[in-house]
Amino acid sequence: MKDLPLVLLHAFPVDARLWDGVRAPLGERLRLITPDQRGLGRSPLPDTDREPDLDDAARDVVALLDRLELDQVVLGGCSMGGYLTMAVLRLAPERVGGLVFIDTKATADTPEAARARHDVAARVEAEGAGWMPEAVTPGLLSVKAPPEVSERLRELITSQPPSGIAWAARAMATRPDSLETLRSADVPALVVVGEEDGLTPLEAANTLVETLPDATLVVLPEVGHLTPLEDPAGVVEAILGWYPA
Repeated sequence: MKDLPLVLLHAFPVDARLWDGVRAPLGERLRLITPDQRGLGRSPLPDTDREPDLDDAARDVVALLDRLELDQVVLGGCSMGGYLTMAVLRLAPERVGGLVFIDTKATADTPEAARARHDVAARVEAEGAGWMPEAVTPGLLSVKAPPEVSERLRELITSQPPSGIAWAARAMATRPDSLETLRSADVPALVVVGEEDGLTPLEAANTLVETLPDATLVVLPEVGHLTPLEDPAGVVEAILGWYPA
């Protein structure tokens, strides 16, 4: 695993700039790849009548690995990026030589959570993304997050295409439970969680650790759900401390 590139998939509702704070220090030690997911950042949303499904986004990731001629990588992500990592693991487990799960969970949405995602999708299509920072920031950052971090999150959210946000929200709403997939993932795994993450809390991280055959847990103190934005140094230390030298 030590020679494998690291592919990190970003959270919702932002793009690969989520990794700006970790890119340079990780890139000094590893080959790091941080793509935008379909419909977000600079990645177009395909023109298709298919219902939104993370399996299609997983095919995008595998196609990227094919273009880069990478047979196997260490694959991971934050929040939605973790859900997408699990989808890739279902689709092409032979391409995954290690896993990094950051502030994410393996269980499917409850009916209430799925309805809320569909409501977000409908509202963002109708009104754009301008309302979203006030609505979601309290869940994504800790109360101690400095103003510049909140402002950066606002910039990332409001720069996303509404169609991409809506697609991702609907795709997450229909994702399956991934516990069985993780039980068969016999590769090293790192699980990182913010101590104050209220969306995918320590309990969810512990479930990942208990389910994965070979997992290491790192808890980052005094930060919330988007740890790469709020504590990039902590994320870097966790990854480099776990990644085989």
